[in-house]
Amino acid sequence: MDTTTTSSTTPTDPGTVASGAAVPDTTPAGTGDEAADAVIARARGRIDALDGRIVELIQERMAASAEVQRARISAGGRRVHLAREMEILRRYRDGLGRPGTALAMTLLELCRGRV
Repeated sequence: MDTTTTSSTTPTDPGTVASGAAVPDTTPAGTGDEAADAVIARARGRIDALDGRIVELIQERMAASAEVQRARISAGGRRVHLAREMEILRRYRDGLGRPGTALAMTLLELCRGRV
């Protein structure tokens, strides 16, 4: 991820504003080829839109996970169900390969916190 440094030496993501909302990538592709730059700009727009949807889906997943945790705890169970987490890890690994496991671990941590 490219970062720029503000005067306070705090890195900021050029793809977000202070509220955390995604903003279109206006960084020129700089290939010198107008057609290639247009393709890159369109693809970057799609990527930005997909990233926004992914963040929304993760937030929705976090809310669903919190609901499950509350129900498990109120029924006298544990907050975390390790067999279920193993299913999730396996699904992501099968779908995305080894990096999928790391992605699933990050999602699990976001949704249930550190174990």
